[in-house]
Amino acid sequence: MENNKENVLYRIGMFAAMNRVTVKTLRFYEEQGLLMPAYINKENGYRYYTLGQMEVVHQISALKQAGFTLEDIAKINAGSDEESIIIRKKSELMEKIAELSHQISMLDGYLSRKKGSLMSPVLVKTIPETTVAYMTQQMDSYDCLFNLMPEMGALMERAECQCSLPEYCFTNYPEPGFNGQETTVETCEAVVEPKEGLEGLRFKVMPKIKAACIFHKGSYKDITGSYEILLKYIEENNLKIAGPIRESYIDGIWNKEDESQWLTELQIPVT
Repeated sequence: MENNKENVLYRIGMFAAMNRVTVKTLRFYEEQGLLMPAYINKENGYRYYTLGQMEVVHQISALKQAGFTLEDIAKINAGSDEESIIIRKKSELMEKIAELSHQISMLDGYLSRKKGSLMSPVLVKTIPETTVAYMTQQMDSYDCLFNLMPEMGALMERAECQCSLPEYCFTNYPEPGFNGQETTVETCEAVVEPKEGLEGLRFKVMPKIKAACIFHKGSYKDITGSYEILLKYIEENNLKIAGPIRESYIDGIWNKEDESQWLTELQIPVT
């Protein structure tokens, strides 16, 4: 045997110790075709490796730490386009980072809830297309809702409207949100089918949207705090507001006397 360090053979146990891996790991790499011994003694089955193979062990370890599967590593070792595989893996990791950031934001929501800021974490969900009966009005405070909703309900009854199930009653703000001053709002109620317009009552189809949503429990006077949390979530997750804000009324004065039990879902369309 030539006196060349590259050709010196090391028993599997010594080679494993030199590379800070186990003998079991080296045998597994052999089974997967990732690293074959430089020499196998046919009489006793002893495996031997050379110093030059240490580079392969280090490459496998580095790629595993970067999140590559053994299948990916085998493809790289077999001559596949290493750059394209690495770019794909980077994209997968970026998606995981985004998912983890979303989970962290949800945990922050739970922590805020413990401080009394909100009832639930922010959730991004799809709201399907829906046909609504609606009235366009000017509103200078949430107290106006107590008159607007019954008025609209009476017109819907005259028009023989059938409400959809589950019920979806909400205000839609064509302008950039309710700002505490007089603003244009559309009071909407999901219906099974449109009817002929009646006085101020009209019908239209609301498009499907993806919306960042949060539940607000309590008086409308405190709703700005929930809006702040929702808008902060949108900003921190690099989302963009993509349409009129909706406020969906689940529980209110019509079925809960105690304001602290009123339940509203704030829905902000996002992309």
